[in-house]
Amino acid sequence: MAEYYSSFESGGWGWFLQRITAVVLIGTLAFHFFLLHFVNHAAEITLAGTQARMSQVGYFLTMIVFLVTATFHGVNGVYNALLNQGISGTQKRVAKFGLSLAGLLLIVQGVRVAIAMAGISL
Repeated sequence: MAEYYSSFESGGWGWFLQRITAVVLIGTLAFHFFLLHFVNHAAEITLAGTQARMSQVGYFLTMIVFLVTATFHGVNGVYNALLNQGISGTQKRVAKFGLSLAGLLLIVQGVRVAIAMAGISL
């Protein structure tokens, strides 16, 4: 019989944060779909409307939380999937560094777009 292996150690920080971000994503994704697919239909979404929504502090912060949690959840999931496939040593370090860098760049660019959409000047 094959032995079960998972890179997520039950009770570890990676395991815990993956579950917490999943719960946060369920809430923020539901908010996103409700607001942008049921309240406002696709044909009604405009740049001006996006700027108006992003100028509201609560909406802005919700979208930043959505961005950060989705990025962490996705990057951590891909990294652990690679670990489950058996990468180790140099491959593991390259994957960790590459995915961390990609995640960081995604968050930085997402925050830059959110700031621009909110009309905040730094």
